Amino acid sequence: MTYNVNFATKWSDFDPNRHMRHTAYNEYAAEVRIRYFSAQNFSIEEFTKHNIGPILFEEYTSFRKEIHLGENITVNMKLSGLSKNNERWKITHEVFNEAGELSAIIKVYGAWIDLQKRKLTIPPKEAEHLFLNTDKTDDFEEIALKKKS
Repeated sequence: MTYNVNFATKWSDFDPNRHMRHTAYNEYAAEVRIRYFSAQNFSIEEFTKHNIGPILFEEYTSFRKEIHLGENITVNMKLSGLSKNNERWKITHEVFNEAGELSAIIKVYGAWIDLQKRKLTIPPKEAEHLFLNTDKTDDFEEIALKKKS
């Protein structure tokens, strides 16, 4: 399933040079992830109900083309890695400017945290489907986890 979201950028996304702040790219990518989970019937309310939340270990952004003040953007989401029990995941976002040119690539490596125990956790059964229909990148990998000794 191709998942992308169109955004009208806002004044606060831009710096004094009139191009989009580097952190704004990552904020839009985070918004796409949360909207994606909601579109898969696992909204913020479901996260709260199961006392879990997504966390990031790494976030890497590669900038390609400027996005200028007033431009609209499109941000997509593809799965680039997943562990056997869905407890760890890698997602790649592509950000396109109004002309459809690739402006940035954002790669994140994340997991689920039990918000009460403050420990990494396997998502509940109700969340097993989250990544089933997500488009995968060409370099998709299974994330191997070390066994606890």
